[in-house]
Amino acid sequence: MAHRIEFTREAKKHFALLDARRRATLRDALLRQLAAEPTVETRNRKRLRPTALATWRLRVRELRVYYDVVEDVPPVVVIRAIGIKVRDRVVIGGEEIDLS
Repeated sequence: MAHRIEFTREAKKHFALLDARRRATLRDALLRQLAAEPTVETRNRKRLRPTALATWRLRVRELRVYYDVVEDVPPVVVIRAIGIKVRDRVVIGGEEIDLS
């Protein structure tokens, strides 16, 4: 069963801050990577240690998508945050976030 993809209010703001190329790349990746099997670990998708941000992370080039999965009917992927990886730092909404 395909998962519905929803954005939190904050994630919508993060998405809007991206340039058009990154938004298009991310939109395609979300549909390919998260609609079918969002809880299967892959090279680009990984379960995170417990954090307040989210349970899962998707890597799309320099972008990082932090999300949770709600196994309801229909199942939903909730995008919590979208960040940009710069070297060893992640910038979300213009702020550097410490995920350690």
